[in-house]
Parts: sequence; C-alpha cells; structure tokens
Amino acid sequence: MSSPARTEMFKHVKYFRAPDDGRPVAIFIDSEFDEFDKFPPFMESEEEIRHVREAYKIEDPLLERTAKAHITDNSWPLQIIVLERNPGGTTLPHYHIPTEALPDLPTRHQVLICQSGRARVGIFTRQGHPLGEVFMRPNDVVLLLEGHEVEFLESGTRLIEIKQGPFPGTDADDKIDLKVAVT
Repeated sequence: MSSPARTEMFKHVKYFRAPDDGRPVAIFIDSEFDEFDKFPPFMESEEEIRHVREAYKIEDPLLERTAKAHITDNSWPLQIIVLERNPGGTTLPHYHIPTEALPDLPTRHQVLICQSGRARVGIFTRQGHPLGEVFMRPNDVVLLLEGHEVEFLESGTRLIEIKQGPFPGTDADDKIDLKVAVT
C-alpha cells in the first residue's frame, strides 16, 4: 500500500499533507473506524494466503481484508494496523524482525492514543505551516510525522505517546520548536 499517494476521502481516517509536495505530515484515525475494505492487507500469492490461514487459524484468509487495515505505507518505520476480530480470533505466538535498515528521516515519528478525556492536536509541517487540527476522544489515534502541538481540553485527559527512540537525553535535544507561519 502506498498511502502517501492516496487522495481519496475517508470517513474515519484523515491525512494531513504538506502544501509544497504533498508529503504526509500526520494521519488521524478516529475511534469509529470501520473502513477495513479501503486499507486491506495484500495477499498476492498462494504462499501468503496459506501463511495467513495457518498463522491466524482462519478458514478464509481473504476475510482479513474485512478485519485488518494497514493504515500506513509499508515502508514507514512506524506502522499502524487496525485489527477487529471475533471472539476466538488468534495469532500464533510471534515477534517481528527488521528486514532492512530503517529509512533516514528528517523527524522521529510518534503516535498519540487518547485513553480518556479530550485533547486538541494541531498539525504543522516542519516549516511551521499549519495544516489543521483534530479533536481526540477516547480510542482515537493520530500518527505524527512532523510538527504538532497538543492541548488538553478536559480534566483527567490521558494520552499515550509512542515514538521512535532512543531518547536523546534532554527535552531540548528531543525537539525543535516551530515558528508558526501565519496563514
């Protein structure tokens, strides 16, 4: 899948793109996501289909296209996959291995998951151009590839932050503050 080239509209997934070259800056997935058919995992060979049948213990591997959504481009160093399975759905015990070096990127990517409350997340390019904002509620997810700001809107709001490591040691070394462009 090549999400950076995607231009279609979705009900529950929003791509924020830089105005100069269309690169993705953030992806927001709201908690009511149900568009599995628009982000299917690709199973192009009989070997892949056989593997899915055995690894997930399912009779019809093509049903994965209605229960598993690959939201991000396969080449990115952070992947977001949404899974929705019936009771008894399973995977065999496993772990993940890198098959190639991570790409050299100008930023470290990060994911925010709203666990409780509400938050506003402003989306910006590295150059400080505002692209919009999302209002997060419980179970919403946003993948941030470039600039962002976060405002907590309710008491008790809890966000889970997942980002690439290693942490450089100090907050000042971890980030570059943006001078926001006026639109």
